[in-house]
Amino acid sequence: MKISIIKSGLVQAILVHAAAINAYLYNSTIHTKYGAVKGIPALNATCCSYLQGYESVTIWKGIPFAATTGSENRWKPPQPRPRWNGTLVADTFGSACPAGTSPTGAIDDVYDEDCLNLNIWSSANSTAEKRPVMIWSYPAGANGAWSMFDGGGLALKDIVVVTYNYRTGPYGWLALPELWKESGNITTGNYGLLDQIAALKWVHENIAAFGGDPNCITTVGQSAGSAAVYHTVNSPLAKGLIVGAIAESGIRDPHDPAATELAEGYNNMTTALKLGAALKSVLNVTTLAELRKIPAQTISKYSDFTSFQNWRATLDGYALPETYWEELHKGPANDVPLITGNTKDESGASYGVNVTVSAYLSTLNSTYGSFAKRFLEEYPAANTTQASMSTNLLARDTSLVGSWNFGNHWAKSASSPFYTYYWDHAPPGQDQGAHHMSEITYVFNNLYGTDLPWKPVDYEIAETLSSYWANFVKTSNPNKGGSYRGNGTLAYWAPSTSSSATTFHLAPPASINKNGLPVGYAQVPVAKKSHITLLNDFFLSRVPL
Repeated sequence: MKISIIKSGLVQAILVHAAAINAYLYNSTIHTKYGAVKGIPALNATCCSYLQGYESVTIWKGIPFAATTGSENRWKPPQPRPRWNGTLVADTFGSACPAGTSPTGAIDDVYDEDCLNLNIWSSANSTAEKRPVMIWSYPAGANGAWSMFDGGGLALKDIVVVTYNYRTGPYGWLALPELWKESGNITTGNYGLLDQIAALKWVHENIAAFGGDPNCITTVGQSAGSAAVYHTVNSPLAKGLIVGAIAESGIRDPHDPAATELAEGYNNMTTALKLGAALKSVLNVTTLAELRKIPAQTISKYSDFTSFQNWRATLDGYALPETYWEELHKGPANDVPLITGNTKDESGASYGVNVTVSAYLSTLNSTYGSFAKRFLEEYPAANTTQASMSTNLLARDTSLVGSWNFGNHWAKSASSPFYTYYWDHAPPGQDQGAHHMSEITYVFNNLYGTDLPWKPVDYEIAETLSSYWANFVKTSNPNKGGSYRGNGTLAYWAPSTSSSATTFHLAPPASINKNGLPVGYAQVPVAKKSHITLLNDFFLSRVPL
């Protein structure tokens, strides 16, 4: 990470004079517990003149929240970063953390193990303000500097937005007996989660200097970032650090076989240690010292001997002390309001899918076993067209019923409300429908950061979706917070209940449902009653995660 340091008294004098011109925080030096930092304007008229107040947003890029994770710090909990001298000019994003081979098969060469840094967006006019804070955990293969996660538009909703980097793949989740012993028999396999906790602690300690409220932090993430969110909710190490959580494309009934790949997914210690031993074998090393000397590029290259998704958090008895099924029944470590949901074209559902009858029947038999006949009755496949439609409907029903079921379990032991959604809008200029990750740009209210042929309806959707999220960050309720600045008022989003069997449909009212009726921003059934019954019967036949 390269950050300039202001030492000149003349430059400091110029900055002090500039601060008198207006109250924007990029005209001020911010003092953290680790040293002074200077931000820059986040937005400009070229990209963002359509956003009222765009000129007020300050960004601080690449602020370190821990020491390097390289060399002797590799596979250790995040280590303290020494206090810096002078003023860090945070005008450049920090390095991304290395990971294993990504799901696309690519290896990112632009990384450094000195990667534990964060970025802050704030439109506060004074460090004395106490604005609610959202901290974002990114999905697999990403990092906190992606333009898709630009927080400028969302910061205009009177919240402070933070993105950060954390270790993933073998760097974040490797478990070895030697590492367990080195930790004093406390933990191994959860370095990525410990990074997440360290970032939360840094924000809690320092965010007041950026106009944020350290006692009102909501953790938000998508996909693997959703896993980070839910791990945090279930970790006692996060106690007192968060007041709410949003897990996008994430939380399901622990009985759902797909849960192992989603936000609840983790490895037990036996599985984690086997995975660690396999990595040592493929790298042909026997000691921890040898493993720490291997170049990161080599580790990334050879970590693809197993599925990318196999590198997960570990049930270690410390950062994650209990199974999530146990947590649901005893009560979560952090009983905070939750939002979770799914997109229309993900988790087995896809736009334009083409499935033959034989392939469909094979999947039913391999997935549902003795339940296959019942599933075929509810989701028939007389021909390819019907098999394709049933494939998507079953995948979507499974997602929606699974998330709703989780809320039912949650309500039995937690006192905080639980909200679910179904995202059903396809961004323009692409042919993947309402695909995985397609809601993120709208959540961040940053259509300016993506080169797609946006239409007026997209800007209205971004205003609406970002307002629900900002409201939740402010009040732990998506309906309250005064974030919406569009026409009319936000539709009411009801919390999930066992009696309702509904979810909130996030789509513009122009959308048409399967009955030919316009829907959007309203509670809709999670599935047909007979489908709910069948899926629940199947789930209960499975061993919970």
